[in-house]
Amino acid sequence: MLLFLSHFAGGSVWSHALLALVIILCTIVLEDLTTVIVGVLAADGVIGVPFALLSLYAGVVLGDAGLYGLGRLASTHPRLVRFIEHEYTALFRTWLETRFVLTVFSARFIPGSRLPTYTASGFFRSPFSTFIATIGIAMSIWTTMLFAASYWFGSLTSGWLEHVRWGIAGAFLVFLFLVGRHNLRAYRAEKSVPTPPESPG
Repeated sequence: MLLFLSHFAGGSVWSHALLALVIILCTIVLEDLTTVIVGVLAADGVIGVPFALLSLYAGVVLGDAGLYGLGRLASTHPRLVRFIEHEYTALFRTWLETRFVLTVFSARFIPGSRLPTYTASGFFRSPFSTFIATIGIAMSIWTTMLFAASYWFGSLTSGWLEHVRWGIAGAFLVFLFLVGRHNLRAYRAEKSVPTPPESPG
């Protein structure tokens, strides 16, 4: 992906249009990884900062809207509806409906939770306008912070060997993934514990 992005970072308008398209597509597929790579390339002067951020933002919004759309499309399939709508998902649906903004907002900061949360939002037909507004706010925080950290890291390590530099960046992404997975498992474990009945007053 690094070589692929660098290949399109030329000086012509056509190459910039291709680079924006490549960043958007890569962001849709691997959002955090693309953000880190683009942040480091921006620190190296390969990509302009405003151009990089706008391309990342576009990719995030399109990717999240696509997940919502997939969920909405799945809700029109009778077999999928019968398979998904049962007692196990009823709790999650209730949680999503009563804490929709908080759930969608939090999913941006927990790697691994975006796919199920955003597709479920579409499947259960949550308000799309609220969904887009929420991910827009969350994206402006998370993506900008991750890009800024990557830009700072790229500036700090500009003279380092490439394999050391990108190895550290890769380790950071793995760390984010493990923390997110741990938090997600802890949340699922907490929700699976039955609430004790209240004692009669």
